[in-house]
Amino acid sequence: MKSRMENIHREQFDEKVLKSSIPVMVEFGAVWCGPCKRMEPELEKLAQLWKDRVRLVHMDIDESSDLAVSMNVMSVPTIILFVNGEAKQRAMGYQPMDRLVQKFEAYL
Repeated sequence: MKSRMENIHREQFDEKVLKSSIPVMVEFGAVWCGPCKRMEPELEKLAQLWKDRVRLVHMDIDESSDLAVSMNVMSVPTIILFVNGEAKQRAMGYQPMDRLVQKFEAYL
């Protein structure tokens, strides 16, 4: 199954996240992060559940460390939901899909 999450880089952040016409859920993670790898299937399920209501993207904190710092990402994975260019909700660490739905659905 092809991933529904797009990998983006710092220079794409404004266009793909802040200027998006639909909410964007950004997973800040790293290739060396075990909990990030565990979280990916949960995020894929969310992408399937919410289809056209939200865009899911991944940012590697090692490649975009300045952005991660400016977003107060203190641990990985950190998921931040942006609506109309504004950070509305966040979750840190591994979260099962039902907890993610509970935390983020109201903002979609």
